[in-house]
Amino acid sequence: MSIPRLLPPPTPSSLLSFTQSMMEENIEIAESIITKWDLNTSSYTKFLSLFHKNRKEAKVFIKSVNNLSRAMHFLVSGSNSGSQKLVLAQNLMQIAMKRLEKEFYLILSANRECLDPESVSNRSSRVLVSYSDDEVSGSGSDDEAQRAGEIISDVEKLSVIAMSDLRLIADCMISSGYGKECAKIYKIMRKSIVEESLFRLGIEQYSSHISKMNSKLFEHNLKNWMNAMKIIVKMLFHGERFLCDHVFSTSEPIRESCFTDIIKEGAMNLFKFPELVAKSKRSPDKIFPLMDLYETISDLFPEIESIFSYVSVSEIKLQNLSSLHKLAESVQAILTDFESSIQKNSSKALTAGGGVHPLTNSAMNYMQYLANYSGALGDIFADSPSTEKSISPLPESYFDSPIRALTVRLSRIILVLLCKIDSKAEQYKDIALSYLFLANNLHFVVETVRKTNLKYILGQEWISEHERKVRQYAVNYESTSWSKVLSCLPENREMSVEMVKECFRQFNSAFDEVYRKQLLWVVVDGKLRDEIKVSIAKQLVPQYKNFYDANLGSLSGERNLRALVRFAPDDLNNYLSDLFHGMDISGSSSFSSSSRGSRCLPSI
Repeated sequence: MSIPRLLPPPTPSSLLSFTQSMMEENIEIAESIITKWDLNTSSYTKFLSLFHKNRKEAKVFIKSVNNLSRAMHFLVSGSNSGSQKLVLAQNLMQIAMKRLEKEFYLILSANRECLDPESVSNRSSRVLVSYSDDEVSGSGSDDEAQRAGEIISDVEKLSVIAMSDLRLIADCMISSGYGKECAKIYKIMRKSIVEESLFRLGIEQYSSHISKMNSKLFEHNLKNWMNAMKIIVKMLFHGERFLCDHVFSTSEPIRESCFTDIIKEGAMNLFKFPELVAKSKRSPDKIFPLMDLYETISDLFPEIESIFSYVSVSEIKLQNLSSLHKLAESVQAILTDFESSIQKNSSKALTAGGGVHPLTNSAMNYMQYLANYSGALGDIFADSPSTEKSISPLPESYFDSPIRALTVRLSRIILVLLCKIDSKAEQYKDIALSYLFLANNLHFVVETVRKTNLKYILGQEWISEHERKVRQYAVNYESTSWSKVLSCLPENREMSVEMVKECFRQFNSAFDEVYRKQLLWVVVDGKLRDEIKVSIAKQLVPQYKNFYDANLGSLSGERNLRALVRFAPDDLNNYLSDLFHGMDISGSSSFSSSSRGSRCLPSI
């Protein structure tokens, strides 16, 4: 049995020689492939796209360039840094980079539509997982390729192939030391696409001239910006960030630089629009577009933070924060002006019949629209160091809740309104009418709160408390208005015929006076109107009926009984039904007493 002979271990010199021969072989292989696609030759290949013609050969080309790069590093690190092989390798590398630069440009240019950033993230983020580079290049199995083809459409497939090819080229150029050249092409191509997309979405170059726009043009720009903002952030900017991160996945500095240079100018112009609007001239109606802008930015801010996470684009996030701050300041200032305008309202005109004052109507109409922005307003007041916190008896922690802070602010404005209405009630000479005026206006306020989103802000307790005040105003009206009529009807007294006659005369006169006067008075709300009438009838009709039944018999011998006893108890309800519609006794309303078969009041 022969004993195997042990080979001596390789010496360092032999290993070096072996490695050198492999590197030189890599250079020779690279030379045959790279020169075939040399742009400076007269070969037909200079007119073709390597990646479009034969993607398998394109991958071989990339592989040979990577091997060439390793060979160059080996030669540079050794003693042969000045050898002919290194010179050849450097020349081949320059040829290869020129070819890859062109291929990179051609892919970006030919795939503008399928690499549209508005849609690339929607397609590619879900597709790239199931459709890997191996499958795209055709190196996967037929079954795998078929399954991938069933998952995505033809357009999606083109998008994924283009993105994979771009990343393949970018990886190769970056590892070969040509990252800047690759990034330069990418920036030029992609920035033009972003600018074109912004223009197509109606985003213009914004400036302080916004404040000089007429209302129609301003409204058009505002609506266009809000509609475009969601598309731009969710699709355009998000898609561009996704594409940039994918293509330059091996180099964070390059992908940050590319994304910043492509996006920053357009994003800064886009995001400064709200601040320019906030700085323009204030008016009460402007608060609503301001809050629309505030809500739009707030809703999108988490995505904005995610997309613009690089330090180099932190200025864009700061611009959004500045816009939110300026919008909040402007909203607070407008509300302060609104409250002040209520306090300063100096109109001396009395509302006919004690109806709802125009100030109450306009203020509550404004308030109900404000309530539709409870989310934005709550955030604004919760985050602001407003005077509400300093003057309120409530603990400061109460204002930490956005809805509580908003409740305090809006309830304060309504309180100011009600105080102003109180002062206007004093202008009425008739005290009963002033109470009816207060009941009408407070009831209108309460009903506006109940029927709108204000009920969720102020709460049921607020509504119930002010309903009690409405009822109290109604009671005060009744007591001051009908006490004289009721005082004409003494109870449980033995009376002479003359005293009975005098009581009927006084009642006729008092009822006639109140009735004629209050025909012109108004209770706007039908339910409240009926409640007041029922309450009056409950006091008046039974007391009059008792007096009527007890004393009518003593007047049986009177010749002018019809003129003396002008009202039967049942007639009073008919006359009361005429009240609070704001019409003269001669009015043509169906409530006119002349249309009934019961007795009528004679002309005076």
